[in-house]
Amino acid sequence: MAIDQKAIEEHIRGILTALGDDPDREGLRDTPARTARMFLEMFEGMNYTNDEIAQMFNRTFEEDFDPVESGSDMVVVRDIDIFSHCEHHLALMYDMKVTVAYIPVGKVIGLSKIARIADMVSKRLQLQERIGADIAEIIQKVTGSADVAVLISGKHSCINARGIKKPDTKTHTSTLRGRFRTDPLLAARVERYSE
Repeated sequence: MAIDQKAIEEHIRGILTALGDDPDREGLRDTPARTARMFLEMFEGMNYTNDEIAQMFNRTFEEDFDPVESGSDMVVVRDIDIFSHCEHHLALMYDMKVTVAYIPVGKVIGLSKIARIADMVSKRLQLQERIGADIAEIIQKVTGSADVAVLISGKHSCINARGIKKPDTKTHTSTLRGRFRTDPLLAARVERYSE
């Protein structure tokens, strides 16, 4: 589903009017078009399914990993900065740090692709929990590994800036798949990496 830039412009114009301002005044005249262009960039991930994102970033390198021998050799990429918008209030989720870990099975993904996957998944109307689940699903598809962990911490402006207004509140989520779910020592290992 493609994002409808013209419809966004019309609706932003309506919101400006509903707020009691004049969308034709000097400072707001180009705001609907600028906002629509910004939305195209910020919500790019809405144009793609998880399968399409997996295809987009399906760049792996064959490696001689023996999962039986190596046991719990893992790749960890941490401190991936992302932001997103919550689907409940369209509020910004910010200062988000993502840690992705997986146990390779015969191949590894290019490290920049992990960050690109996290970035693309965040460019949707989201829940923090779903961001983790989406990243884990895509990493599993690309790497062929069942063993994936995604840890996320972040601030939500729907808590920090409105409603209860608790500016220092952070939300932490973990998505554990495969051995990260069944092996507490492995889960604890990846938790330490995310601190």
